[in-house]
Amino acid sequence: MFTGRIHEIGLIESVGANTIEIRAAKSADRLATGGSLNVAGVQLTAEHVEGDLIRVSVSTETRRRTTFDEMREPGRRVNLETPLAVGDPLDGHLVQGYVDGVGKVVRVDDDPGLGRRLWIRPPDRFIGKVMAKGSIAVDGVSLTVAEVVKDRFSVALIPSTLAGTTLAALSVGDRVNLESDMVSRLAAGGPASASAHVAKAVAALGWAGHLSGRVGVEKVVRQLAAGGGVMVWDPAREAEGDVIFAGADLRPAAFTFLLTEVYGYPCVPCAPEVLDRLEIPALEGAGDRHGTAFHTPVDLAAATGTGVSAAERAATVRHLARPDSTPADFTAPGHVIPIASRPGLLRERAGHTESTVALCVAAGLPPVGVCCEVMRRDGTMAGAADLEASALRWGLPLVDIDDLRTWL
Repeated sequence: MFTGRIHEIGLIESVGANTIEIRAAKSADRLATGGSLNVAGVQLTAEHVEGDLIRVSVSTETRRRTTFDEMREPGRRVNLETPLAVGDPLDGHLVQGYVDGVGKVVRVDDDPGLGRRLWIRPPDRFIGKVMAKGSIAVDGVSLTVAEVVKDRFSVALIPSTLAGTTLAALSVGDRVNLESDMVSRLAAGGPASASAHVAKAVAALGWAGHLSGRVGVEKVVRQLAAGGGVMVWDPAREAEGDVIFAGADLRPAAFTFLLTEVYGYPCVPCAPEVLDRLEIPALEGAGDRHGTAFHTPVDLAAATGTGVSAAERAATVRHLARPDSTPADFTAPGHVIPIASRPGLLRERAGHTESTVALCVAAGLPPVGVCCEVMRRDGTMAGAADLEASALRWGLPLVDIDDLRTWL
């Protein structure tokens, strides 16, 4: 899922038969191999990320249905957006990166001091989806439709949009990728409440709500690799569900989400060799009745505060995930609670600890993550129905732990 808020403009470095290499430092820093990237309004998969270079795959079908058949020359500038993660602001609108049609710019009007107005003629089959004052994505940029006239519509480009996207370079005759507003499109199906429309929109996403089987597990792994959160339901042992994030690039907003929305007890599952290398000892005792292997809580030694803020706890987790971290980087006791997974992961123990580490490994990330039980506002633990509703509300994929055991 994307918002149409462009993170940066990338430069096409090279073009292959089915791949495009894009140089984009900010996006590369947020992506992992296998993650999704919105390129000029098209959701593509990052096949490889190295330094500031991203290689994405482009199928023949994608070239045929978008403007990618024209993107053959190195040096071309393209709008880029990395996926929306929990805690990110939704300042644009819901964008999937699935192009509805290719439009043509038929007129450009400059308005000195105010910006520019573009008139775009979409395919005939698409014009009925465009509504004045509604949202539309043009080459991946979230815009408001200013006016609809017969076979065309206009959008206003304010100075910040002109400065921060490739739309400033558009001229008459240029082709653009178009995607209609997802929520409005679903709402057009019949009368329902606004909240129901949003729930339908979220449920329609391939990676939101309850997923199953190999495909579901693969979507969960891709979500985690892209920096997003996932949910894992354990119906047999604990009858609880956990929200899980990878630790390598954990952001403060994600930790805040765990504390203020998920309500559980955030812990940091780690592969046992990580805790051995960092000389973080196990706590005395057998652990809880499920055998959770709690270790000594730690803080990042370089922190300047108490270590309890979401930003400082996220920084501690990120440092635990660094392969070059050392024992001297941490102080104890602290506010981040590491727990050790079993060496055999889900083959040895079907717990959320092992699920977290196994998912990180499957995503090609360091074996350190964060898990937090989903608790209801009344203090009771969320059941299956609560988890399903929360997954849709938060836009997270939800899988059963047994599917992870089968397919990871």
